[in-house]
Amino acid sequence: MADSRSGVRMLAGRCQCGAVHYTVADAFGYAAICHCADCRKMTGSAFKPFAGIEREKMEVIRGGDNLMIFGEANNHDARCRTCGSLLYSLVRDGAFVHVTLGTLIDQPAMRPQEHIFVGSKAPWYTINDDLPQYERHSFEGPPLNR
Repeated sequence: MADSRSGVRMLAGRCQCGAVHYTVADAFGYAAICHCADCRKMTGSAFKPFAGIEREKMEVIRGGDNLMIFGEANNHDARCRTCGSLLYSLVRDGAFVHVTLGTLIDQPAMRPQEHIFVGSKAPWYTINDDLPQYERHSFEGPPLNR
């Protein structure tokens, strides 16, 4: 679906049980696969694939009262209170949202571009693609695998 005001394609997303729905502009500025210990614990997986966008370009359109917020007002993770799905993280003092890619119904134009925090990745997981890998963030130096 396209936003009639801006012409930007809008993506739909939701939690597993359908209690919370959101829309987000298909205009992500970056996308990554995070291997930090916090993301692993938060997802119960080896990593968290996410895409980042300015906060005002994402809107919870149904079930906002069903969100569980973990963290501070301007830096937190948002989950569905009913099913526990991790939907997004509010970051950078509330300026950006990291949308968990697994909760999108529609396919985004941008795919993950890099692996971050591979210095703390799960020792039992092997990265099997050719995306750049960074010890921490990509802005902190060259990739480890290039």
